[in-house]
Formats: sequence, C-alpha cells, structure tokens
Amino acid sequence: MSIKYKSAPDIEIRIRDIAQKLGIRHDLSRIACVRSHGSQSRRIIARCHALPRIMQFALNTRAHYVIEVISEKFDRMNEEEQTKTLIHELLHIPKAFGGGFKYHNVVNRKNIDSLYREFIQA
Repeated sequence: MSIKYKSAPDIEIRIRDIAQKLGIRHDLSRIACVRSHGSQSRRIIARCHALPRIMQFALNTRAHYVIEVISEKFDRMNEEEQTKTLIHELLHIPKAFGGGFKYHNVVNRKNIDSLYREFIQA
C-alpha cells in the first residue's frame, strides 16, 4: 500500500493557534500541513520536512516546511498529546527559517511539556 497525502487545514489552524499563543514568529505562509494515510512506520506520529537548500536554489525560492501527521497514529491520540506533537514538530523549525532543522537536543520532552503548559495558560 502506498502512502496517500491530503491537505490538513484543521492542522494548519491548530499550528497557527499554537504559534500565536507561544509567540513563535515563523512565516506561517511557508508551512504547509498534510495528513498521510498508509504509512508503514511503527513509531512515527508526525514528521517535519524541509525544502533542502539545493532545491531552494534551483527553484529560486525560500525555505518551506511541511508538517505531516500520520493519520493512523495522530488521529487516535487525545487532544493534549496531539497538541504536544504539533509543538514538537514546530520546534524542529529553526528561527532562521532557512531550510534546516533543530534536533532532539533542543526538541525534547522537557521543553515540549514546558511549552504545552504555557500554551494552555495562554
């Protein structure tokens, strides 16, 4: 079975809400959200993809990111865990918004839990 993708406007709304409440100042017009179906991955709930620098150069465009939620896993989670997952994916996108990623030394449970508490209090 191949993976199928569809636009996820509900996730885009949630990403915008999270970014606004947490003061994340990314260019949200360059973040797309998709929901995938049919992934064979066992542990992945969501992924963040970036347009590599070589592609930015070749296409004469700036960095863009895609937040993908794996429907089979993500949609079964409760709202709190979904929100924490979306915070996690947003944290992978660096402030420079250049096409790179922040790694798990920064994107970790402690930071995510702290930001989630801030989010629910906002």
